[in-house]
Amino acid sequence: MSARLAITMGDPAGIGPEIIARAIDRLAPSLSDGRMRAVIIGSWPTYLAACAAQGLENRARLQPEAEFRNAPAPLAFVEAEAAPQAHRPGRATAAGGALAHAAVVAAVALALDGRVDAICTAPLSKEGLSLAGKPYAGHTELLAELTGAEGPVMMLAHGPIRVSHVTTHVALADVAARVTPGRIARAVELTDAMLRQLDIAAPRIAVAALNPHAGEGGLFGRQDMDVVAPAVAGLVARGFAVEGPVPGDTVFVKLRAGRYDAVVAMYHDQGHIPVKLLGFSVDPETGEWRELSGVNVTLGLPVIRTSVDHGTAFDIAGQGIASEQSLIEAIDFALQLARARDDRGRGA
Repeated sequence: MSARLAITMGDPAGIGPEIIARAIDRLAPSLSDGRMRAVIIGSWPTYLAACAAQGLENRARLQPEAEFRNAPAPLAFVEAEAAPQAHRPGRATAAGGALAHAAVVAAVALALDGRVDAICTAPLSKEGLSLAGKPYAGHTELLAELTGAEGPVMMLAHGPIRVSHVTTHVALADVAARVTPGRIARAVELTDAMLRQLDIAAPRIAVAALNPHAGEGGLFGRQDMDVVAPAVAGLVARGFAVEGPVPGDTVFVKLRAGRYDAVVAMYHDQGHIPVKLLGFSVDPETGEWRELSGVNVTLGLPVIRTSVDHGTAFDIAGQGIASEQSLIEAIDFALQLARARDDRGRGA
């Protein structure tokens, strides 16, 4: 199967343009032999500038969206702006936020129309979206609105380290009220389904505790006793291989040791910190990041969507030093899911 992938540029003032250019350069063999086809959606002048600045050949063909729909090139580029411009790297702007939003809208339309098999997104800026009058908390919320999905769940993955989240972009003070039996069940159900797509026949999932020591018998909060434990018991009764609440200071050690196939975390930082700690490589001598590894996957959408596991990095944008590794992994993950879906459709 030659999977078809839409790659959105994200905020054009961030590192999206340069890491896409380098990722495409590394994936040239897969494009040449037909294992994948891709369309990049974003700012054409900015992409050309990113290729030139890094000494990379531009391999994409600029196509209007209507032309792409009728006769897509193996590597196409669809301009997301009515008045194309070269965006300067380094800071969030209304124009950059508007382009990032438009690129996602176009990619979702192509996916829902069956023109692409999956979407892979470069990082956007929440500040940029807000400046553009699109105040979404992130990709997940935007994708949910565009696709009509209810209750999407964010999963981060770095190799066998897979972490889904009950809540994500909300204030820590609001987390406890959002930890409900329904949200916990939704996260476990979608995580179990994703693991099965990855050919894990009997997924083992741990649900992290909300409070220190899972509440220590109610001394540090009763949510784990009153909400989490009954929700987990209900899932076990339905046949899921799930344990919890497991204290947050040990659950990820157990995941790394192979006792679980995934963890369901309660809030953003509880789940993000362990994945990024393991996936981000730092040069001990300079303190600079050498490599960013990890994938962000949105569960519960009618379309396949993966993303990088990092932000726009405005501080280093345009310098040609950002790592494309996370984007490569996100593209590979999207293609893997697309091919698995195709196999299921054919009854393979």
